Amino acid sequence: MPEGHSVHRIARQFALHFVGKRVAVSSPQGRFAADARQIDGQVMVSAKAVGKQMFLEFENGRWLRVHLGLYGAWDFAGDFTADATTASANGRMGQTNQRGTSIGAPRATRLRMSEQENLQPTSEPFPPDPIGAVRVRLLTEDTVADLRGPTACEVLDANQVQDAIDRLGPDPLVDSAKKGEERFVAAVRKKATPIGLLLMDQGVVSGIGNVYRAELLFRARLNPRTPGKDVPEESVRALWKDWTKLLRIGVQTGQMLTMDGLGKKAYIAALANRDDRHWVYHRTGEPCRVCGTPIVMEIAAGRKLYYCPTDQA
Repeated sequence: MPEGHSVHRIARQFALHFVGKRVAVSSPQGRFAADARQIDGQVMVSAKAVGKQMFLEFENGRWLRVHLGLYGAWDFAGDFTADATTASANGRMGQTNQRGTSIGAPRATRLRMSEQENLQPTSEPFPPDPIGAVRVRLLTEDTVADLRGPTACEVLDANQVQDAIDRLGPDPLVDSAKKGEERFVAAVRKKATPIGLLLMDQGVVSGIGNVYRAELLFRARLNPRTPGKDVPEESVRALWKDWTKLLRIGVQTGQMLTMDGLGKKAYIAALANRDDRHWVYHRTGEPCRVCGTPIVMEIAAGRKLYYCPTDQA
């Protein structure tokens, strides 16, 4: 499932290439046709992510809410940048793969954005024909975005959007640092639920999924079974600050890079290969990078949880 950094990067694509433009909205699959008509032909005025959810605002006061879930993905084609980093969103364009605004002109690339980002060459004309079961197509004069397989996809009014956001925990890239930290600490410290489950609760904190959960707990040397109320307050505050740090790195690099202090070669390897990127995630039976104890995997609330039984005892 895409974690918070991926959704923020996707929102930046829309901020860079759709906001301020009139958008043709359709549902090639047909399942979203009625909702698509509510925003078809409207100018997109804002795009933002909160945790794993994205909200696209249109000039008529309607919003498109999307939660990719386990199988959802966005495909971009046309005139777009493949590096929608924080810097790009502030006006510094990243790697631009194809420029031009002529409908029917060939485009060189297609970018899929989900848990991972996959840039592929293509010789198709613009706009390309929809491929597969496209729930929603958003089309401007020079860029198209196709949505497939989301868990949630709906058009809301402003009050409904606020209700949806109010149900979410703090997001370091949305909430102020102090306010977000206080909300997170208060939510964790009042619950007897294990911290390993609380970090995955989107009502406690937004954007953390299986990878970041395992890595944050290892970096903090916390036993995932420890009840939230028993985690020392300073440790909870440190978790929030570390999540803020890792989320920003994820948005900037496009990768869930959770190991610090890497040399140049190790850093390049980590960006290229997940096996070189994490402390414990997906490393069942492999030696802990710190103490050598085999990493353990167990099922917690239906999800795989990875940890070191020695360093996180």
